[in-house]
This record gives sequence, C-alpha cells and structure tokens, in this order.
Amino acid sequence: MMNQDSEASSSTTSHYSSSSSSSSILFNYPLLAALLSFALAQTIKVFTSWYKERRWDLKQLIGSGGMPSSHSATVTALALAVGLQEGFGGSMFAISLVIACVVMYDAFGVRLQAGRQAEVLNQIVYELPAEHPLAESRPLRELLGHTPPQVIAGATLGVVTASMAYLIVIARS
Repeated sequence: MMNQDSEASSSTTSHYSSSSSSSSILFNYPLLAALLSFALAQTIKVFTSWYKERRWDLKQLIGSGGMPSSHSATVTALALAVGLQEGFGGSMFAISLVIACVVMYDAFGVRLQAGRQAEVLNQIVYELPAEHPLAESRPLRELLGHTPPQVIAGATLGVVTASMAYLIVIARS
C-alpha cells in the first residue's frame, strides 16, 4: 500500500516537474495552439474576402467579422488544447470551455446584432440632409459579429489546429 502511494506521489511529482521544467511561454502548447489558430483564421479571411469581393483586403488580417471567426477559432483551440494537456475532467478545461461558449455566443448574438444596427444607423445618417449636424459624422463599423456558419467554421478550424499541434507535440516527445 505504501509503495503504491509512493509511486502515485512520484508520478504526480514528475508530471508537475515536467510541466514546470517546460514552463517557458515558447513551449506553452495551449497558448501556441490558440495563437496559431487565430493567425490562420485571420489569414484565411483575406482569401475568403477576395473570393467574395474579388479584391484583396489586407485589413482583414487585423479586422473583426468575416469568415471564419477568429474569436471562435482561438477559444476553441485553447479549450481543446487545455483539455488535451490537462485532462477533460479538470477545472482548467471547464473554465476554458465556458469562456469559449460565451465568446462564440457573443460573436453571433450580441456583436452580430450590433453590426446590423450600425448598418441601419449608417443608412439613416446617409439619408440626412447635408445641413444636418450628423450628416458629416463618420460611419459606424458594420462588420462586428459573425453568422452561425462563420462561428462554426472558426470552431472547426480551432479543433483542427489544436489537434494537429497536439499530434506534433506528441511526435516530438
């Protein structure tokens, strides 16, 4: 019995010491998976924007909205990477999953509706007479949120990115 406790304690200690020995931010798998997924989503937006509008728009690299949702890709990759690294039964995964769900709900709920309201307000301002004090106001940003397919595409990208990164990390170990 004591030998089993000792073995369990040493395996736990070795797990924590291996985690802390590679605690450099450069080797933080969940963080790297999330950042890579974000970068891929933003890059893909340039190409989907070109496909839709037949013009290159490099602002998509830093803009919000569009296909796929980089917010969804990022939080999904983070949650899956945390689950794969720390276990799906732990608190860290639960926190990551809840945050991912809130962000994705916000992307196609609140932010999408705010973008649609901005469209309507911009149209109203556009139709104002030139002498109206608001006629010269700067237009509101309309591309704020995402449609459900954009959120799903982002989440799928996050799953694929985190899974591929995990396989690479496992192959290197």
